[in-house]
Amino acid sequence: MAPSATGTAGPLAIYRRMQEAVLRGDGAGATLLPAELLAEDLVVETPFAPAGMRRYEGREAWLSYYRTSGAGLLVRFEQFRELATYQTDDPEVIVVEYELTGTVTATGVRSSVTCIAVLGVRDGLIKHWREYQDIPAITEALTRRPEGLGDADMPAQ
Repeated sequence: MAPSATGTAGPLAIYRRMQEAVLRGDGAGATLLPAELLAEDLVVETPFAPAGMRRYEGREAWLSYYRTSGAGLLVRFEQFRELATYQTDDPEVIVVEYELTGTVTATGVRSSVTCIAVLGVRDGLIKHWREYQDIPAITEALTRRPEGLGDADMPAQ
């Protein structure tokens, strides 16, 4: 998608910049939304997340979340594979399906998760991000023990 009528990057270009930032690891914590790409009045929604973590209004609210809760999500992203991109009737909105592959740094466990997101961009900044995540896959990746460790050091139940 070409730049908007105002000469700023459209949603596809911003999505590509987001992919690059995630793989460089220079987003805020493990966030997929690097600060320099966010509108001040950003809205982030993750409808399938646990209660209390489904909606963030404002760039500072999102970044604050990642400085606190997101800082504990220690994942090194290694591949951001685009599966499909869909244009919408709104030139400021695309729908993307992608697979993120990474390694949990605390355990060395490598895993992938598929997500679908609706990305809204205005004036070259992300205005709205709604992401549908595979929560069971994320949970499994973050809690899986590295192969070969077994349960020898697990407390008895």
